[in-house]
Amino acid sequence: MKKTLLFGCLALLSGFRFASAQERKAPSYPLITHNTYFSVWSNTDKLAESTTTHWTGAAQSLIGIINVDGTDYRFLGKEPEQYKTILPASDEKDYSVKYTFTEPAGDWTSASYPATDWKEGTSPIGDNRGDKIKWRTKDIWVRRTFTISQTDDINKLLLKASWDDNIEVTLNGESIFTRVGVSKGFEMSPLDKSKLKIGENIITMHVVNTGGGSRADIGLVDKEKPAIAKDLEVADQKNVSINATQTIYTFKVGKVDLDVTFTSPLLLNDLALLSRPVTYITYKVKANDGKTHAVKVLFSASTNLAVNQPKQAVTATKYSTAALSILKAGTDEQPILQKAGDDVRIDWGYMYVATPKSATATQFVTTENEAVMAFRQGQTTTTGMKGTQLALNTVIPFGKVGASPVSKFVEVGYDDIYSMQYFTTNLRPWWNNSGKETIEGQLTKALTDYPTVLERCAAFNKTMYADAVKAGGKTYADLCVLAYRQSIAAHILVKSPQGEILWLSKENFSGGFANTVDVTYPSAPLYLIYNPKLLQGMLNGIFYFSESGKFKHDFAAHDLGSYPHANGQTYGEGMPVEESGNMTILTAAICKAQGSPAYAKLHWKTLSTWVNYLTTEGFDPANQLCTDDFAGHLARNANLSVKAIVGIGCYAQLAEALGDKATADKYRAIAKDMVGRWQKLAGDKDHFTLTFENPGSWSQKYNLVWDKVLDLNLFPQSVYDTETKWYISKQNEFGLPLDSRKTYTKSDWIMWTATFAPTQKEFEKLTDPIYKYALETPTRVPLSDWHETTNGKQTGFQARSVVGGYFMKLLDYKMHLAK
Repeated sequence: MKKTLLFGCLALLSGFRFASAQERKAPSYPLITHNTYFSVWSNTDKLAESTTTHWTGAAQSLIGIINVDGTDYRFLGKEPEQYKTILPASDEKDYSVKYTFTEPAGDWTSASYPATDWKEGTSPIGDNRGDKIKWRTKDIWVRRTFTISQTDDINKLLLKASWDDNIEVTLNGESIFTRVGVSKGFEMSPLDKSKLKIGENIITMHVVNTGGGSRADIGLVDKEKPAIAKDLEVADQKNVSINATQTIYTFKVGKVDLDVTFTSPLLLNDLALLSRPVTYITYKVKANDGKTHAVKVLFSASTNLAVNQPKQAVTATKYSTAALSILKAGTDEQPILQKAGDDVRIDWGYMYVATPKSATATQFVTTENEAVMAFRQGQTTTTGMKGTQLALNTVIPFGKVGASPVSKFVEVGYDDIYSMQYFTTNLRPWWNNSGKETIEGQLTKALTDYPTVLERCAAFNKTMYADAVKAGGKTYADLCVLAYRQSIAAHILVKSPQGEILWLSKENFSGGFANTVDVTYPSAPLYLIYNPKLLQGMLNGIFYFSESGKFKHDFAAHDLGSYPHANGQTYGEGMPVEESGNMTILTAAICKAQGSPAYAKLHWKTLSTWVNYLTTEGFDPANQLCTDDFAGHLARNANLSVKAIVGIGCYAQLAEALGDKATADKYRAIAKDMVGRWQKLAGDKDHFTLTFENPGSWSQKYNLVWDKVLDLNLFPQSVYDTETKWYISKQNEFGLPLDSRKTYTKSDWIMWTATFAPTQKEFEKLTDPIYKYALETPTRVPLSDWHETTNGKQTGFQARSVVGGYFMKLLDYKMHLAK
């Protein structure tokens, strides 16, 4: 598997724990969450303590400043860190290197090393389309020479590096940086500038690709001193709360109170609203001293929201419609759908900041560095519409504010023009299927619908939370809140040329693949609950891939390509049992949720082919990958065998629903026979093993959960009782390890494993450590589903859709609510 406002009551409706601002509510806070490209987060508990970022970690700065009676207070974002280039990395300029794919002998990091048999080339280095040095081996060794004339003016020297998967860097023969695990974009690491020499220097890197994509890039930068004056005060944040569709901050700002609410109205039962790429940022101000105060607010959005790399030139535009004042920006290049891969941001289409004309706001464009000072000095003149790292600035006057709250909002939107390429056809976003809609139309609809949308979001937030509490308790409900927007925002909604809904995921920081089946599989519970049609949209492309004859195998494909190119599988090998089982199980789940086998009937021939594969190859799997491919190939995988058995049982259930009793009886008998054999081969006294006939080993059998949720009744209750008791005995501080090989885990799988626990007490014993991880992990990124159970650190992956799997307990609750 390689996110007029009733602020006062919403905090109560959300049900989320109210506490001081110092109490963490999330590892990272969703601010703007629509899809994998339009996704902005705050990675600190206080909104003004850090620069807001894209989920990849790249800076996408949003700044908020409130002026109260002439005094300025920053409440949103931190001034973006500015760097002066000393040695450019490839995001700024291609550079020459010597490199080899064969391990060199001798001291290859020294300046005197001859490297006569090394190749010469020009960066970028990796396996992406635009890389000039194509690296597809396990290792690469790279040497790069450069000249330095002086170091006295360097403020803070930093290594700037991006790599996949492991890296070692030396400077002038001395080791300066080593890291295991893929980088999150470019990462900065402090260096002592004394390690630079006046004259010629050499920097080297050895990078290891352990699987999936590859990249290797290094440079040096100088971190400049902050541009914002030190006397700018910071608003006193009193609280932050999160609900399904909103993140709400409260501040005391001198003599006024300020509430700031980010609303991404991701209501899954309304595809028009779900696909509308507009987030509301609402400001509510009132005096806290019984007097009146003059108030105005600055909202400044960096044009980095519309670029892949900050070096890309952009053009901004200021204009208006009948109802809105609008700022717009996008790259000059507009390379629509040209870039594919994992650590990639959108650099086509346009970002928008819009405000109702009735707000009498003032809009202007500056550079990022100029924006705050311009506001503080009362300057609202545009300083340039072209350049790099511009800022779209909106000043909203609140006038004299007293005890009665005054509320105003801005809209932040994005028009990607084309969202995906699907078997060579470029697809427009769902909201513009016809090609006749405009983003101005969407912004206007967002304005018109504003009060109604907020009411609907408030109602949904309340209902979702209450249902989750009933299903699994308050801590469980809090985890569902964290998962909701993150999962949705890892997808894009489009319509296929065949007229089918496509709800396509991206494997964020786990390969960048499009519509991966074993990402769909863990994500599914969320969509089964709130709109099974969206889960169909996650399966439709895989069915088409096989049924069109493009995928010529008797098992299901792994993925549809490298996002945003869904032109066919790009993962290096198949996961035949894994994906065939996933597709069959999820089809049965859709039909169960919809109360009709109609969807299965559409694809019965394909499902029959896949289930026959499971019948012959699934029970005792050959050496192959499963969804947990980071753990490596595994033969005789007991949990993968469970998936095959459950898949066969699902097929039998579907056949019965379709009125084919003979087929149903046949395959149910096959599944039941396999269960008996499975118990014998996997049994190990007080638990069941990781692989067949491997005593002492163990693993989470999370695939069992569907036997319970879908009422297949294949495995005896004793299996669930035995495994649950064993799991509780094997837990660490931050959760249950995935299996006996390592101490890391997958939190989505724990939520599934916990769902089949026999009692609520056991469910909580298994899930409470996940809540502890979410609130105490030292890794401040959008929730990672792969973490270390001993210390709570992220192992890999982040911002992925698979946290939709946290809703498994709620799905089970709703499936059996009427019983």
